[in-house]
Amino acid sequence: MDFPAALQASARYGWLALAAVLVAGALGGCASGLPKQVERPVSTALAAPATTALGRLVEERRAAAGARHPSGFLLLSGPQAAYGSRLALVDAAQKTLDLQYYAIHADASSERLLMGVIAAAQRGVRVRILLDDFHSAGRNAQVMRLAFVPNIEMRMFNPLTGARGSPLGRMFSALGDFSRVQQRMHNKLFIADNALGVTGGRNLGDAYFGHADSGNFVDLDVLAAGPVVQELSRSFDSYWNNERAYPVPSLVTREELEALSQQARAADATRRERIAGQGGAFAPDGQQPSPAAPPLAEQRARVWDQQPMDLARVPFTWAPAAVLVDRPAKIPPDGSGPEARLPETPPAKASPRAITAPGPAAPAPAASPVNAGTPSTASDAQTDTVVDGLLQLMGQARRDLLIISPYFVPGPDMKQAFAAARARGVRVRVLTNSLASNDAPIAHAGYARHRPDLLAMGVELYEMRSELPSGLRGALGSTGSTGGRAEGGTSSGAPGSSRAMLHSKLLILDGRLLVVGSMNLDIRSQRQNTEIALLIRSTSLSRRATAQIEAALREVAWQVQLQDGGALVWRAPAGSGLPDATTEPDASLPLRMMLQLLGPLAPDHLL
Repeated sequence: MDFPAALQASARYGWLALAAVLVAGALGGCASGLPKQVERPVSTALAAPATTALGRLVEERRAAAGARHPSGFLLLSGPQAAYGSRLALVDAAQKTLDLQYYAIHADASSERLLMGVIAAAQRGVRVRILLDDFHSAGRNAQVMRLAFVPNIEMRMFNPLTGARGSPLGRMFSALGDFSRVQQRMHNKLFIADNALGVTGGRNLGDAYFGHADSGNFVDLDVLAAGPVVQELSRSFDSYWNNERAYPVPSLVTREELEALSQQARAADATRRERIAGQGGAFAPDGQQPSPAAPPLAEQRARVWDQQPMDLARVPFTWAPAAVLVDRPAKIPPDGSGPEARLPETPPAKASPRAITAPGPAAPAPAASPVNAGTPSTASDAQTDTVVDGLLQLMGQARRDLLIISPYFVPGPDMKQAFAAARARGVRVRVLTNSLASNDAPIAHAGYARHRPDLLAMGVELYEMRSELPSGLRGALGSTGSTGGRAEGGTSSGAPGSSRAMLHSKLLILDGRLLVVGSMNLDIRSQRQNTEIALLIRSTSLSRRATAQIEAALREVAWQVQLQDGGALVWRAPAGSGLPDATTEPDASLPLRMMLQLLGPLAPDHLL
């Protein structure tokens, strides 16, 4: 991937951070311009999920399994399972649907899901959609039209100012408000009737479900059932009723969205004619056109061929669990007006020790969100964020820590946690993106500068290859059955092979505790973005996931090692037939030069 394409495809915004560094001092003040006196009617999750068909299904499944614990879980590592589970929740919802996402892309995969959401609203389901506002410009702004559908409410969290017609123009127009723009809601939730829900790393879009032709994310979610879902809903409610959440009609009108839609259709027609004249195929949504890319109609046909998961046959693992979630206050409000609050007492801290303490397996106490405090000044230390909770967990490890973090930029306290674990004799393994597989190559710079220190302390580092016709998808895609269909298998859902980009966020402690969430192990997740994580104490789930990840480490990841003299070497995956490398493997020369020239200009906390 060349440098311009890397900027265009980036799902993060390290490039924006770098641009801000380069123009520091040129812009000042606050350019928020957000509406004041906004009406935000308070609403909460369904109070009686047991009265719905999904609620009854969960109880029937638990009783049939003779489960000791009330909450059940299924890992969703394959694209089919991830997409099919969401389709099933949309189809089965009777009372409520709550969606909370960092990004919803206006493409074929989201189109089918959201058409189902509209159908649910038409049959009387109350729908609430909470979306971070970073990506809702250009074509993706059309997602906001859902706010004008009866029975659907949609709010944008920490909205940006500026015209929505151009994503790049809108970003640069917000540089004067850079501090607030950098703080994003990164949580991901998809909840039906407060009885079943999905959380994890995936946003909504083709690249997250194996349908993008230029590149797909390798990701992981969890389908959760039972009382733990009510804790996820409490988290959703705290964000939905927060003063940082703006109803879409307070930000943009239906007419403005229609005008943007007409502009997008005209631009598509122009691009379609130009690409056809070049003998290529039309590539929607800002992707680079490829002669091998199928027409948009064919892409839609592939997506609509996907089937909902059979929820009655899901092999749930019943286990104690807890939810860790940052408070919305981690992102400071704009202005000084009173904050909208839920009609309930604030949640208490969830102690990671509550579900990791040794002893007989007993039901965990009611899981509660972690309280993420907001410092009064930039220099004040924040405490009790999701990532801070994970660092506490690492302090309890006695044998093994297995971590997947696609964006891995460890701050001083993270490095201290790794050093302390190694001093106790804990094996620490980290799988992250290689430069070639990283969709945000600027972020790779923050990781690269810490590699020598991590390797010197004994941390084992693995970097995923970008060319994966089947490898990692197969290694992580066999975590269970979805009613007769394979969860993952070796197919991504799209024909042929495409660039693979790691996006899973996972921690396994001592083969008994599994953590899946939206967080990365980087300073951005720790101090700026809000995050959510699900902690599951299950030896069977942990061991199953460990076996699959270890296969991926052997077969589709470079192992980085430190040689005498301080030079790095990348050991090729077993059976790949590739030679070992002494420079960033699979990466083009322009990309390696960009890392060397621009990487040092961006500090860790902006990546």
